[in-house]
Amino acid sequence: MHGILALLLAIGAAVIPLGAAAAEPPTKEIKDLAFAKRPAQARDLFEESCPKDQALGAEWLEAMSWVGRAGALAGDWNQAADYSERTLKGCELLLESRALDADPNGPLSIATGAAIETLGKFYDAMGDRGQAVSFLRERLQQYAGTSIETRLNKNLLLLDLVGKPMPPLDTGEWLGQRRFEAADLAGNVTLFFFWAHWCDDCEDQKPVLLQLQRRFRGEGFRVVAPTRLYGYVKRGDGASTDVERTHVEKGKVADHPLLSNVPVPISSENFVAFGVSTTPTLVLVDRQGVVRLYNPGFMEEEALADRIAKLL
Repeated sequence: MHGILALLLAIGAAVIPLGAAAAEPPTKEIKDLAFAKRPAQARDLFEESCPKDQALGAEWLEAMSWVGRAGALAGDWNQAADYSERTLKGCELLLESRALDADPNGPLSIATGAAIETLGKFYDAMGDRGQAVSFLRERLQQYAGTSIETRLNKNLLLLDLVGKPMPPLDTGEWLGQRRFEAADLAGNVTLFFFWAHWCDDCEDQKPVLLQLQRRFRGEGFRVVAPTRLYGYVKRGDGASTDVERTHVEKGKVADHPLLSNVPVPISSENFVAFGVSTTPTLVLVDRQGVVRLYNPGFMEEEALADRIAKLL
């Protein structure tokens, strides 16, 4: 009897790790397929791997959100909508018993934000921008004050900001010597460069903007460079407000040929208000104070110069 029991325990010990490994979602593989625009393969991998006949946990919902995003990236809007709706329902079920921001950068917040973002894109792709804007506004109100608020606002502004007056900018605090006031917009074409001190793409964008500043000197073009504090100087190492502010002001602004000569308002509120979940984010405003470009992400010099020249 003892020999049989020992054999069963040995078999069980061998099986349990296999089961645990099988329960790990293939999120990276699905993400790679999404960016390769292979939505069917992303869907099949998810369906072959996911647990059956049980509610999915946050990690599996994050993987499912990538199946929806795979559809959106490839223009398969049926898949995008189907898997994003399923993801959102699963997230909302989990949120009945836990807070979204128990882990602000964890799989539940990622999956929830991604599902809402993709559904907004789905409505817009179907030709119903009004429904997309309404849906995103409703969800933005629902998740106000959470870690996904900025991401949701970015997606709303991508659909609804261009052609409207530039929203107010918080200029109560700034770095360097130059201050920005709303009245400064009048009669100028202004490019707002939202940047972060840790952002490599922002470092690539700065020389582009410096060239544009020189290129359009004397033509009524100006740059404003809002930033914010993040609670650290180096990722993973927390820093006090004073330490981080000094690091940014002395290390990134004071001697930089671009940033030392433009207003640098510093406010986390600006990043929420302008949906800056991607850095850099560029907002181009015409002489009448109307937004003509809202672009999360890096832009090449010639593409940006063309947009600016048309407004001068």
